Amino acid sequence: MAKIRGAVTVNTVRCKGCNLCVVACPCDVLALQSKEVNDRGYHYAYMAQPDKCIGCQSCALVCPDACIEVYRKVEQ
Repeated sequence: MAKIRGAVTVNTVRCKGCNLCVVACPCDVLALQSKEVNDRGYHYAYMAQPDKCIGCQSCALVCPDACIEVYRKVEQ
């Protein structure tokens, strides 16, 4: 049976680092970049543990700026 994995892309330019996606993720996949900031001076979200993502889209649903897109990949 094929295994489904998730993949998250974050628009780092628009992300304002509100941390809502990090809290909403049930698998602790996302984190805020602690050492880098975007052009607007915010610490942006990124996939800290990409292997744990299940593609549930909880992070994308809570993002107030629609910076997150979630994809599901089928692995065999």
